[in-house]
Amino acid sequence: MNALTLVLLTPLLGALILGLIRPPPLAGWFNLGVSALSLAAALWLAWSVALVSDLPGDLGGPGAINGPIAGSLAGDIFGLPFRVDAFNVYLVVLTAFVALTTSVFSRPYMRYVLAIGRIGPRRLRTYHSMYQLFMFTMLVALTTDNLGVMWVAVEGATLATVLLVSLYRTPEAVEAAWKYFILCGVGIALALFGTVLTYFAAQQVISDPAAGLNWSTLYTEAGRLEPAVMRLAFVFLLVGYGTKVGLVPMHQWLPDAHSEGPTPMSAVLSGLLLNVALYAVVRLKMLVDGSLAHTDNPHLAGYLLMGFGLTSFLVAGLFLHRQRDIKRMFSYSSIEHMGLMTFGFGLGGPLATFGALLHMLVHSLTKSAIFVTVGHATHIAGTQAIEQIRGLIRTQPTVGWSLLIGVAAIAGFPPFGVFMSEFLLLTATMKTAPWFTLVLLSGLAVAFAGLFRHLHPMVYGTPPEGQQPVAANMIPVAVHLTLVLWLGLAIPAFLANWLDRATGLITGTRLL
Repeated sequence: MNALTLVLLTPLLGALILGLIRPPPLAGWFNLGVSALSLAAALWLAWSVALVSDLPGDLGGPGAINGPIAGSLAGDIFGLPFRVDAFNVYLVVLTAFVALTTSVFSRPYMRYVLAIGRIGPRRLRTYHSMYQLFMFTMLVALTTDNLGVMWVAVEGATLATVLLVSLYRTPEAVEAAWKYFILCGVGIALALFGTVLTYFAAQQVISDPAAGLNWSTLYTEAGRLEPAVMRLAFVFLLVGYGTKVGLVPMHQWLPDAHSEGPTPMSAVLSGLLLNVALYAVVRLKMLVDGSLAHTDNPHLAGYLLMGFGLTSFLVAGLFLHRQRDIKRMFSYSSIEHMGLMTFGFGLGGPLATFGALLHMLVHSLTKSAIFVTVGHATHIAGTQAIEQIRGLIRTQPTVGWSLLIGVAAIAGFPPFGVFMSEFLLLTATMKTAPWFTLVLLSGLAVAFAGLFRHLHPMVYGTPPEGQQPVAANMIPVAVHLTLVLWLGLAIPAFLANWLDRATGLITGTRLL
C-alpha cells in the first residue's frame, strides 16, 4: 500500500504547502509539480493492482459472493481501511491525469485572472490550496473501504469546491456557492441517513461492529443483509449521492457552480467530481443487488438508476436549447452524459456496464478539454454570453477548431470515443430493454441539435470589431482530444482488460 499512501499524502501535503507559498508563479509551478507526482503515484498504484489481478479468486456477484474479492489490494492507512481494485484504480489514474492536465492549463489562466484584478494574491493561494485538497478528498472517496469515510470525503470535496465556486466574490458567485452548499448539504445528509441504515442492516449479520461499514465485508455478506432495510437505504443513498452526480431534479446547483467559478474548477467538477459521486452510487448498488437477489424484485436498484438516469438525460438535452451562458450550456451537457452513464449502470449486464465505464473515461477527457477551450474563448470575447462569442475560428483558429472538435466529440461523432461508448450502451439497450432504444436516440438527437445551434455562430460567425487573440495553452486540449480519438479508433488491450475486470467486479460476469 506504499503507492496508495503516496497517492493520498501528495495532494494533502501539497494543499498545506500551497496555502503558504506567496509568489504566484512559484505557486502555479508547485501546483503542477504536485499534480505530476500524484499521477506518477497513481500509475505505480495501478501497476501494483495489475500485478495481483491475475491471482486466482472468486470475482463474486450479486447474491453469490464467497471469499475475498480477487485482484485487489487492501490495508490500513492512518488507521483506516483502504482497498483498491480494478474499478476504483482506473478512476484514481483518471483523476490524477485530469488533475495534472488541468493544472497545466490553470497555471497561466489563473495568472491572467490575477493580472486583470479579478482575484488577489491571497485568493490565488486559496485557489491552489483548495485545488489540491479537492483532489485529496476525491482520492480518499475512491479508495477507502469504509462507507463512513467515503461519506466524509465526499462532504470534504463539497466544502473545498464551495470555496472555489465563490473565489471571485461577486454577488452571483457567492449566491452560486451558497446554493451549491445548501443543496449538496441536504443531499449529503440524506446519504448519511442511508449509510446509517446500511450499518443497521450490517449489525444484524456481522459480528464485528467495527467492520459494519467496510464495503468489502458488506459485499461478502450482501446476500444476508435485510432486503427491506437495504431498499430504503438505497433510496436515501441514491438521492443523496445523486445530488452530487447532478441527477434531475437534484441538479440545480451544477449550472450555477460551473458558470460562476473559475474555469479550471469547472473542468475538474465535470471531469472528476461527478464520476466520484456516481462511483459511490454504483458501489452501493452492488450491495443492494446482493441483498435483493432472492426477493420478488431483485432489480429494484437498477430500475431506480434507469429512471433517474433517463430523466436526467432527456431533461438536460432539452435545457441545452435554452442556455445563454456558454459554461451553463456545457454543464447541462455534463448532466446529460451523467444521466446516460447512470442509465447504463442501471441497465446492468456486462455490455452496458463496460459501455458506462468507458463513457466515464471519454466524457471526463472530452468535457475537461472543452472547458479549457471555453476558458480561452471567454477571454477572447470578454464574456460568457453565447450571443457575444463570435468568429473564434477567425480570431484565433486554434481555439475555434478546438471548440468545434471538442463539441463534435462530446456529441458522439465517429470516430471519437464517445461514439464508441454510446454505441455500446445503445447496443446493450437494444438487447436488454429495446423499448428504450428510440428514447435514447431521440435524446441524443435533441442534445446534438442543442449543442450545434449554439456552436455554429460562436465558431463561424462574424467576429466583433476589435476582437483579439489571447495567450492560450492548448496542450491539455490536444492531449485529451487525441486520447479520445484513439479510444474511438481502437481501445488498447491493457485498457480493455482493465475495464473488463471492473465490469466483472460490478456484475459478476466479464465481457471479454
